[in-house]
Amino acid sequence: MTRATGARRHSDRMPHEEWDSLCANVAGRLRGSAEHPAAAPVREELIACAQDLEVLRAALLQEQGHLSRIEAELNEARATLAVAHARERDAQYMAQHDSLTDLPNRRHFCRRLDDALSTAPTRPPTMAVLFLDLDDFKPINDAHGHETGDELLRIVAQRLRRMVRDGDIVCRLGGDEFACLLSQPRDRAELSRLARQLLEAIAAPLQLGGIEIRVWPSIGIAVCPNDGDTAITLLRRADAAMYRAKRGRLGYAFFDSRSDVTASETGGLH
Repeated sequence: MTRATGARRHSDRMPHEEWDSLCANVAGRLRGSAEHPAAAPVREELIACAQDLEVLRAALLQEQGHLSRIEAELNEARATLAVAHARERDAQYMAQHDSLTDLPNRRHFCRRLDDALSTAPTRPPTMAVLFLDLDDFKPINDAHGHETGDELLRIVAQRLRRMVRDGDIVCRLGGDEFACLLSQPRDRAELSRLARQLLEAIAAPLQLGGIEIRVWPSIGIAVCPNDGDTAITLLRRADAAMYRAKRGRLGYAFFDSRSDVTASETGGLH
């Protein structure tokens, strides 16, 4: 039998009368007309199907409500987790940075220095540590107040960051002491030039509360590998060189292993 597309289409094997009667019977069953009593069971079946569909629809709506609540709970859990992660990141950052200047603190600096020493592309590694101390900071802090002193430390931190290369690290060790890790190779002459530039930048006068203030730094320099190959050793020896530089005004000094304290070469602005 060929596929029927209307009441006028029929199989070549079925007489027109039988085809028309079949079509009329099906149509009547669907309409539920009186002349086709067999339509009643069909209507009941359709009604039952409709009722089942309504039950299914209600169940789906209820399930949709459950899913919506689950989604809301998941979103709330995600938000709570994001807040927890943010707090954890903030706590880790605060544990590794100075709250006043936003520079890495001593602990973070030593870890970064150890990492740089262990992963340096050259053996032995070539890098330098600068130890900076602000001369006469305490009298300035006492005379003009802690707020002025804090602002002065923040400005010094900003000036230090502007002077070093990308990849170098500046930290606040505590009080009025700072340190720089110069991880890119520099020779002694270049380190001397940088030290003089840092001295000039930090000593530039600044206005705080309508008062002109100048602070005088001293810088000690320790070079790896000649002066040490661990973070603690390099910091201690840069600190020792800094005390040698303090004897001058706006001075810097290289660590000298012969005396373990001072350097034969110092420089400064007079």
